Amino acid sequence: MSRVSQAEAQANRQRVVEAAARLFRERGVANVSVVDVMEAVGLTQGGFYKQFASKDALVVEAEAKGFGDMLQYLAGLDADHGGHEAALGALYDTYLSADHRDAPGSGCPAAGFGGDVAREPEWRAAYAAGVRDMADWVAPGKTGLAGLATLVGGIILARATAGSPLSEEILEAVRDTAAPGAEATPR
Repeated sequence: MSRVSQAEAQANRQRVVEAAARLFRERGVANVSVVDVMEAVGLTQGGFYKQFASKDALVVEAEAKGFGDMLQYLAGLDADHGGHEAALGALYDTYLSADHRDAPGSGCPAAGFGGDVAREPEWRAAYAAGVRDMADWVAPGKTGLAGLATLVGGIILARATAGSPLSEEILEAVRDTAAPGAEATPR
């Protein structure tokens, strides 16, 4: 057996975290084993415990990776759209799309990890920090929290009803009533 260098070990660790972030969002933490994650990157289970104290430690790192990637994406929207209002509109369009609905593994970590984190208090600190950062990008204070909650709730409901006409209706309703510049229709 050959030993890996520190650089290779660090690269392997990053690959494991990236794979875990994707798999946990796709299938849920309980439905992904350490073996699944390690097989996804072509490594053995034995190598896992040289890098991570536990699966719980991996979950926290995977959450942080997912939120870090999302914040980079949001910063890119600002840069690409020449202003925050236009970037926010673009977020609503892409977030509330069939593509995002159908690709939870590469999608929003707030939606992808939410159900799992609600059941495991030890994972909540990393999740709460990521949610706060995303909400702050949407808008300051309660407005950002409400906007993010609307986006996340919309995509979760659309995923849960995927394959039915209701799923598309949900995506459209949230885009049409909650996106910047949208006019809510009175009852």
